Amino acid sequence: MRTIRTDRELQRFLALLRERGGGAAGEVVEVVSGILSDVRARGDEAVREYTQRYDGFRPGRFAIPAEEIRRHAGAVEPGVLKALKKASDRIRRFHQRQREDPLMYREAGVLLGQLVRPLERVGVYVPGGTAAYPSTVLMNVIPAQVAGVQEIALCVPTPDGEVNPYVMAAVDLLGVREVYRIGGAQAIAAMAYGTESIKRVDKIVGPGNIYVAVAKRMVFGEVDIDMIAGPSEVLVIADRKAPVEFVASDLLSQAEHDELASSVLVTTSFRLASAVRAELKRQLKGLSRRDRALSSLSNYGAVIITKTLKRAVEVANAIAPEHLEIMTERPERLLPLVRNAGAVFLGKWTPEPLGDYAAGPNHTLPTGGTARFFSPLGVYDFVKRTSILRFSRQAFRRLSGVVETLSEIEGLQAHGNTVRIRRGAA
Repeated sequence: MRTIRTDRELQRFLALLRERGGGAAGEVVEVVSGILSDVRARGDEAVREYTQRYDGFRPGRFAIPAEEIRRHAGAVEPGVLKALKKASDRIRRFHQRQREDPLMYREAGVLLGQLVRPLERVGVYVPGGTAAYPSTVLMNVIPAQVAGVQEIALCVPTPDGEVNPYVMAAVDLLGVREVYRIGGAQAIAAMAYGTESIKRVDKIVGPGNIYVAVAKRMVFGEVDIDMIAGPSEVLVIADRKAPVEFVASDLLSQAEHDELASSVLVTTSFRLASAVRAELKRQLKGLSRRDRALSSLSNYGAVIITKTLKRAVEVANAIAPEHLEIMTERPERLLPLVRNAGAVFLGKWTPEPLGDYAAGPNHTLPTGGTARFFSPLGVYDFVKRTSILRFSRQAFRRLSGVVETLSEIEGLQAHGNTVRIRRGAA
């Protein structure tokens, strides 16, 4: 991990983080573009061919029958089922508090308001290549259900035709019955454009590899998407009393994700910084993903020394991390200063993995500095709003002059005519 003490060093590190991954290579864009066009033109047959090419099997029916979902779910250990149930209950309770009420109010002769309606159909992508993520099922499906989405279609890759039982357990727990055994850019295309077997959706959510990310970016506008997920990141603000082993383990919890993941410690204590470096070396020895974590720390890890905790928060705001941990004596005192972060974890007993799995708030968070303008996935992502307006004759007359004036300066004569004609009738 590099050590950063000056503003110039910090600016260089910020530039490095923004360039992480270098964007999608031209060859990836070209491949994805071809897949999208092909699926749009040939539908199911194209999806089958790409599934054969990339996942090693040719599906007959894409849909996984309900009895197969239940069979796989039934093979899961009771302890895992219990954990999934407890996590899902907590996630649902949190998201139920995000529901948005319709808006309606009256002025003199005027009724104004806003309807809030759920999206009709949503597609959820669940990664399933090198690993399986049942937590992704919970975090993406539950807020859609709470919002009132009636149709939820889930796509999960099944390499060599193998279905992951833990993913199916989460699917069964939530009662999702429209599940397809396809992944990659071809799954994104199928959900965005529709095929003979898969009805098109209104929005696609869920993380995936670079091909999935590029596909989501390219179909945006045809459908809505949640966000483009980048490499994972954590920033820990710690004072001199923070437990060294806690800080090190939390940095490693992100570093093991991906060689492009970023783990950053911001502290006012040289002694803590030195102790954390030594503890990282000790904890790395026992990690199954040691090489990946070491590469992440070497390339995108940093220890940033600041004079004050206020400056530490300013640094965090500049980085705008996906996960921000504040491990100080009184973390709540720093919270009002935080402007840019996907999620904030306060105190030494709130490690980031609690948020990944079971705390309640969504773990789908903005990455790559986009916490400056993006929010976590939530119920609000699965609704749309419609404005309502009603004017009486008298209220119309009071406002018509404003409309006429503004339409004239914009050169829109027909707009002005709509109020002039009515004013004559009023």
